Order: sequence, then structure tokens, then C-alpha cells
Amino acid sequence: MATGTEHRHEDRHEGGVRAPGRAAIAAAHLRTDRWWLAPAGTAAGLLAFVAYSTWRAFADADYYASPYVSPFYSPCLAHDCRSMPGGPNADLFGGWWGLSPAVIILVFPLGFRLTCYYYRKAYYRGFWAAPPACAVAEPHRRYTGETRFPLVLQNLHRYFFYAALLVAGVLTYDTALAFRDAHHRWGHMGLGTLVFLVNIALIWSYTLSCHSCRHIVGGRLKHFSRHPVRYRAWGLVSRLNARHAQLAWASLLGVAVADLYVYLLASGVFDDPRFF
Repeated sequence: MATGTEHRHEDRHEGGVRAPGRAAIAAAHLRTDRWWLAPAGTAAGLLAFVAYSTWRAFADADYYASPYVSPFYSPCLAHDCRSMPGGPNADLFGGWWGLSPAVIILVFPLGFRLTCYYYRKAYYRGFWAAPPACAVAEPHRRYTGETRFPLVLQNLHRYFFYAALLVAGVLTYDTALAFRDAHHRWGHMGLGTLVFLVNIALIWSYTLSCHSCRHIVGGRLKHFSRHPVRYRAWGLVSRLNARHAQLAWASLLGVAVADLYVYLLASGVFDDPRFF
């Protein structure tokens, strides 16, 4: 007796939702809403950032306008970095490094974001269609998850988190330097200072809202009552974690705006408005 779950003989070689034993539904899915808007918007947003950041990372120019340094180029670890008095200069790579100094440092925040749980969902759906949306079947015949190369590298997320903390610390130092004027005198504030303050606030909020951070702070505690300080920290991180997706996009936009602002200043488009 037919139960509605059998497939035609010629379909038995197929995988995924067409595999033997799965419900025999002719339609690809039963959703009638515009489910494709979310993955399409995600793909467009990520592609725009990738295009902009790639251009700026390899430009190797217009990344310093005293007292501001682009977050894409900080800390500057190459020999041929622009002179930044009091800035994050550390000639660790000597004179043999021929590419843009941004390439050295961007691997760490990039690795942190690529392995982030939210960004995994974003680009899995936006680019790999795995799956493209809830209740919409993915087009792949087999599913191996994150058990094979290259997706098994997602397990490095917790280590990229530690590197992201160091980068955020350097960018905090850069933000403190933004309270100087063009001649490196302290006690001044410009529009760029506000841009940097917003950017570092978003970067710290996104970094601390990370799932790995939440686990490190309180994930292994069996008795919260015995660890009141860690419990309070866990509660704060948990509240941030609830906004992880929004913070991911906001911090991505913030770092791009900060870099663009420095670029416009360094290329002479306008001068930094000073408040005092």
C-alpha cells in the first residue's frame, strides 16, 4: 500500500530531500513569502564590504591622517608603514614584506568574523544555500556539516576570539590617540574622535557578544551562586549575545565608516572638523 513516502525508482540515486525514505513532495518548498530577500540582502551586504575592504587593504595608501589611523592598518607591523608618532607602529616583519601592511593584521579580525556563529549562518545561506532559508531545501545532494575541510576550520573560532581581543585593545589605544590634534597635542576632539568612539564601542560590543566569550565567562560553571562575579559577567554577555546579529552588522559598518573617514581626510577631500 502506498504511503506517500515512496519515490520513483529513477529518483533513488538522489540525495538530500529526494533521498529514499523522505516525504515525496513534488514542490521544492511550500513557502509563499519572499523568503529569498533575506539571503539576497545578506549576500549583497557582505559582497559590498568584501569589495570595499579588499580595495582598501591592498591600496597601501591614505590610511593615516594625524591623529587618526585606519582600523584596517592598525597595528602597523611592516617596515614601510607611515610614521605615526605615538601610534601603533611595530616593525616586526622587517623590510622583506612587500605587500600592504593591512594584509598582515586583517587576517585576525577576518578569521574571527568568518568563523563567527552568526556570520556562518549569513554566508551559508547567502552564498552556499545550505540551506537558503528555513523550510527551503538546500540544493546539495549530501550534507557533511563542519566535519570536513574547509568547514572544519570553523572550530578555530575560540582562538580567533583571543586574537580579536588583542586587536580590539589596539584599536582602543588608537581611539585614545584620537583625542590629540594634528600636531599630537592632547586635549582635543574632532569629528573623527566621535567616529572612532562609536566604532570601538561597536567592536567591543560585537566581540564580547560572541558565543565563545559567553562560554568562556560562564559556560562551565555548575553553581552560579559560588561565582557571583562571573555570574554577573555571564548575564551581561548573555544580554549582548541576544543582539549578536545586529551588533555584527553594526560593527561591520562602523569599521568601514572609520576607515572611509580616514581615507577622505588623508586624500584631502575635507579637513577634520574640530570641536575643541
